[in-house]
Amino acid sequence: MSREIALAARPEGLPRESDFELRESEDASPSDGEVLVRNVLVSVDPYMRGRMTGVRTYVAGYDVGDPIDGLALGRVVDSCDEQFAPGDWVVSRLGWCEQGVAAGKRLRKVDTALGPPSTALGVLGFPGFTAWIGLVEIGRVKPGETIYVSGAAGAVGSAAAQIARLKGLRVIGSAGTPEKVDWLRSLGVEAFDYHATRPRDALMDGIDAYFDNVGGEQLEAALSALRPNGRVIACGAISRYNDARAEPGPRNLFLMVTKRLRLEGFIIFDHYARFPEFLAEVAPWVRDGKLQYRETIVDGIENVPAAFAGLFRGENVGKMLVRVGPD
Repeated sequence: MSREIALAARPEGLPRESDFELRESEDASPSDGEVLVRNVLVSVDPYMRGRMTGVRTYVAGYDVGDPIDGLALGRVVDSCDEQFAPGDWVVSRLGWCEQGVAAGKRLRKVDTALGPPSTALGVLGFPGFTAWIGLVEIGRVKPGETIYVSGAAGAVGSAAAQIARLKGLRVIGSAGTPEKVDWLRSLGVEAFDYHATRPRDALMDGIDAYFDNVGGEQLEAALSALRPNGRVIACGAISRYNDARAEPGPRNLFLMVTKRLRLEGFIIFDHYARFPEFLAEVAPWVRDGKLQYRETIVDGIENVPAAFAGLFRGENVGKMLVRVGPD
């Protein structure tokens, strides 16, 4: 038997541990084309909060009683797919469980020569890829521009801020604690604590692009600060995910017209064909220490719900992961 986390109730507001159930699941053996994987690290991600409403957006919602699927990093235990051998590191969508069977075609083998295996869920995984696509494809940023990144100490934000600097941009970033601000400043980001400084005051010099991870007040401030023909890279809006009701949009949205702004949202799955290109550019930066990363790791599958709720309280620096098994 192994253990998994299932949705016990639809969260209202900030998710609580009582919204989830830790239960045992019977181990299965792989059939032809399948692989048995023992998870080492599981990912907790803000987008999962929307799935817990049961409403389908770009991905299906969770039903009450469903196990929570999502990205996980593990090692192959047994394989009926010739592409995988016991001991291989793989990224799966097995989610919040200790062990499970997945189709080999739905696994991604991790190249440990690129970096520690955990980076496959962070800076060299979808968070880093999201940052890169947002800048290169959606924002089309150029050297010499000024970009504002909200949530700049998170998994996506910290990658976006550093990639932008490596591409020759001036970067302003917001974070929620003095410790996060200090880390960002050590990376060359002009960081501020949004609890102590209003975003609109921090952006008075103007910006050319905004990488939005937060929404709400920070989006409104960025719209005011954007120069004509500026761009909003709409990646997320974590400040709104736990709202009991939908709040009115930015009060200054009319600036989209008067400044000729472009606001574009994106889903990273639509751009997966460019993942090798992303790795080719970003992995050397990580290897050479030009792009730094941090991970917040919580131990124990029973603590996955608390780690998930911690995302919305800003308890993570960099990527939030939960260790559910030994390496």
